[in-house]
Amino acid sequence: MTGAAGRIGWAPPPGRPGGGGEAHRAASIIAGLCGSLFLLFLVAPIARLVATGGAAGVGKLVSDAELRSALWLTAVTATTAMCVGALGGTPLAYLLARRDFRGRAVVAAVLDLPLLIPHPVAGIALLLMLGRESVVGGVLLRAGIRVAGSPVGIVCAMVFVSAPLFISAAREAFARVDPRFESVARTLGDPAWRAFRRVTLPLSMRGLIAAAVVMWARAVSEFGAIVILTYNPKVASVLSYDRFTSFGLTEALPVAAVLTILALVPLIALRALRPDRGAGMDA
Repeated sequence: MTGAAGRIGWAPPPGRPGGGGEAHRAASIIAGLCGSLFLLFLVAPIARLVATGGAAGVGKLVSDAELRSALWLTAVTATTAMCVGALGGTPLAYLLARRDFRGRAVVAAVLDLPLLIPHPVAGIALLLMLGRESVVGGVLLRAGIRVAGSPVGIVCAMVFVSAPLFISAAREAFARVDPRFESVARTLGDPAWRAFRRVTLPLSMRGLIAAAVVMWARAVSEFGAIVILTYNPKVASVLSYDRFTSFGLTEALPVAAVLTILALVPLIALRALRPDRGAGMDA
């Protein structure tokens, strides 16, 4: 055999032109089939839910005052949780992205822990910490702040389970900003805070907003921790569960469909915040 293949003593196996083209095509077909079935598994239940209860759910928005109240409470508490998470999580994310200190890996692991434990367990942990019988909860109660069984408890549960997502995404946003930009600002006379505010923050803003949207969406969808810490007043996820256990699937279906439709809002927002938007990457 002549050419490069001949020089190294290699030739395609007999009857398999191109060294396995048929096997490659077969593998591609199998992979495509498995991927299609998996996609169908993910999409079909959601599509069936919206198709079955979507119209009734939209109608419930007009006629069901309890549903409107639950949705409003969910939006307000999730937005509050997002603001609290952004205020507390942004410095932590910046520290993890820019500073190499002893125990950094331990701090990062502890921050991710709420994502790994079952959410009812998270609710129990919060109840032990913030319930009326606890030291912290008792002090807050004497100060006029009731956590368990109040919107404050809902916000605490939402922050606990969703803030790690914000911190992780914000850390990546800060890490993508070249530290040399901050160094240039410092050499021009800006203190560290001003360099962060004028350089790092604007350059990472798109990623920070995307992180906040992810946190908000996760807070809206939380159920396990909230139902342990604050069953009443009901957020939308708890109301859906309450309707199902009290009245069955028929009554729970419209509420679940409305929540599914509203989940499109953060998805659309995240799509708009994609860095490659309008860059022809979807072609």
